[in-house]
Amino acid sequence: MVGVAAKSGQDELSSANNPMIKYMLKARENHAREQKHDYSHVFRKKTRWELFRLSSIAMAIEFAYAAETSFVSPILLQIGIDHKHMTMAWGLSPLIGFFASPLLGSISDRCKLNWGRRRPIITLLSLGIFIGLILVPYGQDLGALLGDTGYNYTTNILNLNYTSDAGSVAALIADTEPPSAGNFKYAAILTIIGMVLLDFDADTCQTPARTYLLDMCTPEDQPRALTAFSLLAGIGGTIGYGIGGIDWERTTIGAALGGNIPTVFGLVTIIFVICYLITITTFREIPLKLIEKDDMLRPLSAEDIKKELNKNNNTVYYIKETTSLELQIAEPRKSSVTPIESYQNGSTPSSTAASQTTKAIELDESVDKPVTLGQYLKSIFVMPYSMRILALTNLFCWMGHVAYCLYFTDFVGEAVFHGDPSAPPNSEAADLYDAGVRFGCWGMSIYAFSCSVYSLSVTKLMQIFGPKLVYITGILYYGVGMLVLGIWPTKWGALFFSTSAGILYGTLFTMPYILVAHYHAKNCFRIRNGETVPLKQTRGLGTDIAIISSMVFVAQIIVSLSMGPLVDWLQTTCAILYASSFFAFIAAICSLFVLYV
Repeated sequence: MVGVAAKSGQDELSSANNPMIKYMLKARENHAREQKHDYSHVFRKKTRWELFRLSSIAMAIEFAYAAETSFVSPILLQIGIDHKHMTMAWGLSPLIGFFASPLLGSISDRCKLNWGRRRPIITLLSLGIFIGLILVPYGQDLGALLGDTGYNYTTNILNLNYTSDAGSVAALIADTEPPSAGNFKYAAILTIIGMVLLDFDADTCQTPARTYLLDMCTPEDQPRALTAFSLLAGIGGTIGYGIGGIDWERTTIGAALGGNIPTVFGLVTIIFVICYLITITTFREIPLKLIEKDDMLRPLSAEDIKKELNKNNNTVYYIKETTSLELQIAEPRKSSVTPIESYQNGSTPSSTAASQTTKAIELDESVDKPVTLGQYLKSIFVMPYSMRILALTNLFCWMGHVAYCLYFTDFVGEAVFHGDPSAPPNSEAADLYDAGVRFGCWGMSIYAFSCSVYSLSVTKLMQIFGPKLVYITGILYYGVGMLVLGIWPTKWGALFFSTSAGILYGTLFTMPYILVAHYHAKNCFRIRNGETVPLKQTRGLGTDIAIISSMVFVAQIIVSLSMGPLVDWLQTTCAILYASSFFAFIAAICSLFVLYV
């Protein structure tokens, strides 16, 4: 989930206060109402209920994430995959996503279906999530239909009395040889396919979902929309992990659906479908072919404002940089501030007007242009020093956080509850492990809730303490929390220090993107002797945001390849938290060298 904190309400002024922008929006609204289908909703202010409907897909995605990160690792371990290969399986999805996400983004920008540009991609990816939610919990059952043998018990016939009253499960297991793991070949294949579909599609679906949200909102609504998107995502994670923490086998629903894991995934699937339908039916998109024929149907963008400013001979405009990019209007006796574009739209000023003569804003020429895979890869390898340090810091932060997210419930099940994922079903060790996984879900629910609360307050904290202190402190708190929990793995620690993961996640969702937005707003990527050094390379804001976001894919690949061997070497799942702490401390060191403009 990638987002940026919106400005506080007292600082945000409506774009309707700007007569020029108000006129542009009203003209577009009237023109859109006269079309075959009414598209006037694109150019009007949205109600809270409409923003909730547009953002419901974020909650759906986080529900799917919660089920995936809580139970996929335990499921893979329970069907006989060792830690080394289990962690490597997590590397498949980010490897695909690193290259496929920009391609899907480009397809979304160019889609000419009558249904719109974003909703077809959201639907395609949501279908992948739906299939993943089916394959992951039922992979073992489907594998049995294809020929998997499962656990095999070899019974000592001479010692087993089938007619005695002692024929309980405990007596039966006592008179049997240790079970062999059997053959879970098809179950492993189907579960891993489901995991890849679920992880890749959930990661990738956030981009068109957020773009659809912004496409449907006017510039003044975009900060409110992003806040609603982040808030509902946090609520989805909190409830989703909470669902995983309930022992459903003791309930009527759990008995009917076949156990704990099928119940959790069944409920998550139902909620996901409902939230998807709420979002996808909210507003009709303007088809691209209509936008290409009629500029008046294009959502208000920086390019449109630029054209309008070129026609204006009485007012001087310049950009004011805050946590949201703003357009400042300077008139002899009147001044107003209007939010124009959030960083997602990629508008970038090059200079300010200081004379009384008319000057138009020079905006980034890459506005509204899709980023090709070649441009995306070139921008990764050719970056200014400030972007390299920020990307490196974000990479280590994600490495620490991914280790927590993917393997935390396994850590609680083994290190805190002393269970064994490879133990036969209904054994004491297996029951302890299952109880630990459920308890770990409550810790992750606390983590999601902490992220929501922190994301709403991070902008205020930046104003009080400054971005550097907020950035470094958030990373260090996570590093210390994971280290303490790794050394003393306890139940209360699993709950309490999960708040540190929430704070790091909230930091990852805000700080890097605020900094990148400021780099572009001020055209300040390098400072020498207190002065800004001009950047020779042309960079798009959207591309740099994509680069920072892609660090999560790189981090997951590295962690998935290294975590399994590390656990095998140290012979404890506490190694997961040691690694998380180490990555966080490295990220904190890197953050000291980040450019804070």
